[in-house]
Amino acid sequence: MKIQKPAVAGTLESSDVQVTVEPGTGSVELELSSNVMNQYGRQIKETVLATLERLDVNDARVTVVDKGALDCTIAARVECAVFRSCGASDKDLPWGGIIR
Repeated sequence: MKIQKPAVAGTLESSDVQVTVEPGTGSVELELSSNVMNQYGRQIKETVLATLERLDVNDARVTVVDKGALDCTIAARVECAVFRSCGASDKDLPWGGIIR
């Protein structure tokens, strides 16, 4: 999927994550901040990058502000932000990992 415009999904509430995607400059650039970075930073990054790969996103600037979200929440927020950016969220999409 090609990121066409900036889009955001999620909140800055406790146990959530806010994901912003924007058109990139030729690769995936990830900026990550988390209040549990020391414990789970590597896993959060892995979840974000795996979700982007599954959605075939390879050119994007992604900003993730984590407030202690679970992996399933992180993946859902990334997926939603990508779909919003592509204008695909209003179509009849099979949410939750069926796309590939």
